[in-house]
Amino acid sequence: MRYYFAPMEGITDSIFRRTHAKYFSGVDRYYMPFLSPTVHRQLTHKEDRELPFADTEAFSAVPQIITKVAEDFLWAAQVCADRGYDQVNLNAGCPSGTVVSKGKGSGMLRDAEALDAFLEKIFSQSPLPISVKTRLGLDDPADFYRILEVYNRYPIQELIIHPRTRKQFYDGDLHMDMFQYALESSKNPLCFNGELRTNTNISDFSKDFPKIDAVMIGRGLIADPGMLDPRGTTREALQAFTEELTECYIAAFGGARNAMFRMKENWSFLRHRFVGSEPLWKQLRKTTDLGEYKALCAGFFATLPLADPYAPQQW
Repeated sequence: MRYYFAPMEGITDSIFRRTHAKYFSGVDRYYMPFLSPTVHRQLTHKEDRELPFADTEAFSAVPQIITKVAEDFLWAAQVCADRGYDQVNLNAGCPSGTVVSKGKGSGMLRDAEALDAFLEKIFSQSPLPISVKTRLGLDDPADFYRILEVYNRYPIQELIIHPRTRKQFYDGDLHMDMFQYALESSKNPLCFNGELRTNTNISDFSKDFPKIDAVMIGRGLIADPGMLDPRGTTREALQAFTEELTECYIAAFGGARNAMFRMKENWSFLRHRFVGSEPLWKQLRKTTDLGEYKALCAGFFATLPLADPYAPQQW
């Protein structure tokens, strides 16, 4: 099985990826939060920072591009090729309202003909192989029958399917019947993405879908950073990981305020790795003082037992 770390805007930035790979093994490929190219055809300062040259990293990473304009995609793909990457990923799955209203992300699934025309242009001219991260459609999972017909016309490096509609966001049941249909009907290799929060979830999925050899994990790996590491998420590694992340963000952001804000996004998931974390989490969420923040973080490790990593997750 190949394991991919899903891109999560505001969490899995370049600092996070680098630090995670330092402390935890098991991830075969990190997918980057999306680049959003514009007609100006120039990386912003943030995008330039978040797209390091591939050979400067000690792990494999895939840039993700979000756009509905083929020419903008091709420009961004060339930038990625120039920086040494060996593939790019098209985001056709983001459910954000501001993204969908512009016809990007899962908004691309509204019009199968327009999606087809877009894919024809990028696959005929892209300097790199293209994988696609997709949902089933906007509102009706049955829309995926038509969408998959379109995908089957192109040599997609890997079709990463989150079997929900855009309307569902990240809630509600996964439409595993549609994933089964994709397994039977796709002409391209498949990767599964959705609700794999524990190794038990992965094992159960593998039993149900033994032909799938790649999965993408997001929230599960944020909450349990070492879930794929043979050693698991040890208390020592997790504490060192979070402390280094904090210091790296303080240095990168030029101060503690934004660094704590970013780390609280991480802790909103990490807190579930500890038994009885709610009181400390409430204090951590409210604090604006760096000293208090660090003391509260230390309190997690000094006073709370780690939760069973194989137990069902209710968050």
